[in-house]
Amino acid sequence: MPVTDPIADLLTRIRNAIMAGRKVVDCPRSRMKEQIVDILVREHYLRAYKVIEEGPQGTIRIALSYTQEGRNVISGLRRVSKPGLRQYRAVANLPRVKSNLGIAILSTPEGLLTNKEAKTRNVGGEVLCYIW
Repeated sequence: MPVTDPIADLLTRIRNAIMAGRKVVDCPRSRMKEQIVDILVREHYLRAYKVIEEGPQGTIRIALSYTQEGRNVISGLRRVSKPGLRQYRAVANLPRVKSNLGIAILSTPEGLLTNKEAKTRNVGGEVLCYIW
C-alpha cells in the first residue's frame, strides 16, 4: 500500500519502536529517508543504520540509541511540514527546538541540514521535522 507521507511514516516507525523498547527498526528505503537517518546518526540520536539492498526499493535497518539507564536518547519527534501544508523558513526565522537542546531538519538548496548547520551556512528552507 503506498504511503502518502514517507517522512511521517519513518518518524512514526521510529516513535513506535522507541515506545515498544525495540533495539532495531526497519523501514522502506528512499534517498531522503536515508539522509534524515544519516543526520540523526551524526547528531547521536540514533546509533547506526544499514541499507539492505533487497527487492526493488531496499530497506533501511536503524539501530536505536539508549542511555546506560535504558532510556531512549530521542524523547520526541514531530513532523512539521506536511504534503498539504508546507512550512518554509528564512535564515532569520529558523526554528529553535527545545531551547536549542533538539534539532530541526530542513530541506535546503544545499541538501538536508540541521537548523544549526543551516544557520552557519546562511540558508533557509522547508522545515521537515523536529527531534528532541
